[in-house]
Amino acid sequence: MSRIGKAFENGKAFIVFITCGDPDLETTAAAVRAAAANGADLIELGIPFSDPTAEGPVIQSANVRALKGGVTTDKVFELVRELRRDVEIPLVFMTYANVVFSYGTERFAARCRETGIDGVILPDVPFEEKEDFQPVLNRYGVDLVSLVAPTSENRIAMIAQQAQGFLYIVSSLGVTGVRTEIRTDLGAIVEVVRQNTGIPCAVGFGISTPGQAAKMAAISDGAIIGSAVVKILEQYGKEAPERIAEYVRQIKAAIR
Repeated sequence: MSRIGKAFENGKAFIVFITCGDPDLETTAAAVRAAAANGADLIELGIPFSDPTAEGPVIQSANVRALKGGVTTDKVFELVRELRRDVEIPLVFMTYANVVFSYGTERFAARCRETGIDGVILPDVPFEEKEDFQPVLNRYGVDLVSLVAPTSENRIAMIAQQAQGFLYIVSSLGVTGVRTEIRTDLGAIVEVVRQNTGIPCAVGFGISTPGQAAKMAAISDGAIIGSAVVKILEQYGKEAPERIAEYVRQIKAAIR
């Protein structure tokens, strides 16, 4: 079993997204450790990119701040190496095809294995184009995590059958960001997923409150929260990790 599966072994998983280098890499490391120590089961590390097309304004701004601060892909790999001294939960990169291509796909995959990254999510790579990345990542023991969106419709079964690690179910159309209400019939999507794979699925995009997280975890195997965490980092900067610890405890208690 992929190490990612460990995130789902003890009930519903809480997955946290953090943009690397916002406000700086030291704070990112402290935030990751705070989240891991307080109930996060898996952490998605965002490698900053100048044109993050799937992201809303909160995470876009975090990308801009991180890049202005001099964060590079190499520095993010060094961050992961340092985190792996004591952080044992699965770590997954969320970034864009261009970041991997420009670094060199083979070199990127090799460094993922070397530093301890378990999977990669590339939201701008359609399922039909995953062969550009998946075989190389798999050679180095790294999962390519697929996304299923409300628009996936008759492709959901096909995506689920070939899924690795976990399936990221996108709750709503549009970009990431906090939403007051999620109207998508996620139960129907999860049902198709369940019929076609034993791999766990988690719901993300738009979740911010304990109530929303509990609702999403009730119909799937876990909840993913990004923008709400990134907002805490934007608001509190270097003081954010202790706030993130408290927020993660609240969400984990709600989905438990």
